Amino acid sequence: MASYTNLPAPSPEQGLNRYMQEIRKFPLLEPEEEYMLAKSWVDHQDSSAAHRLVTSHLRLAAKIAMGYRGYGLPQAEVISEANVGLMQAVKRFDPEKGFRLATYAMWWIRASIQEYILRSWSLVKLGTTSAQKKLFFNLRKAKAKVGALEEGDLRPENVARIATDLNVSEEEVISMNRRLAGSDASLNATVGSEDGGAQWQDWLEDEDSDQAADYAERDELETRRELLMQAMDVLNDREKDILAQRRLSDEPVTLEDLSETYGVSRERIRQIEVRAFEKLQNKMRDLARGKGMAIPA
Repeated sequence: MASYTNLPAPSPEQGLNRYMQEIRKFPLLEPEEEYMLAKSWVDHQDSSAAHRLVTSHLRLAAKIAMGYRGYGLPQAEVISEANVGLMQAVKRFDPEKGFRLATYAMWWIRASIQEYILRSWSLVKLGTTSAQKKLFFNLRKAKAKVGALEEGDLRPENVARIATDLNVSEEEVISMNRRLAGSDASLNATVGSEDGGAQWQDWLEDEDSDQAADYAERDELETRRELLMQAMDVLNDREKDILAQRRLSDEPVTLEDLSETYGVSRERIRQIEVRAFEKLQNKMRDLARGKGMAIPA
């Protein structure tokens, strides 16, 4: 695979602004171009194709990395770990599954970042189970949800609520809260001269805003599901079946299997899938405009 050293790398000396400018120079890929590059990597181990897949998604990795700014770690290193996760995703990506690389890669990127954070924090017995990892990364939001973000030791009713929400014991909530509270002093450390003397706490996300956004996102997701069901009427039976089996199934059917079912080539199935998806998107946009929503391209 393309060497990691061939990628732009964020560094304190370079500055994150310059890094972000560099990665914006890499063009995003159209679905068909992404598919062909991924096939070239899977079938022929084409390192140049893999490199293009990675570089076209560096912005995604950086965006996800910026969501982990509240753990007192150098942002350049967090982004570097995000890029490692991105490369792992490209290495394992199967274009025949019917998903875009970005959808698949975000899970690898987040996993890589979270493992790096867990390795970097010297907290006793932290992250030994998936539930403890979930508690570590969600405690601040859970505290904000119950209005206890500024509390030191949590009140019993808040402990019970958080334990229930995160599916952990009350003892684990109390212990993790005290461990994280011990790191509060580090949040006042100066990030660096290039950031104008900003403190780590200035980079923390507003959990209250995140909660509001979460609820809004759920409502919008439900509305989009309704729009999807309505928009499906624009497709004929064959287009519905192919699109559903390729993009709406938990276990997408391969192009090869569908080509045998319909007695046409794999390329013809792919063309039908792409055309059906475009028709569906256009219909959803029309329906969305009537509801004052925007459906992204």
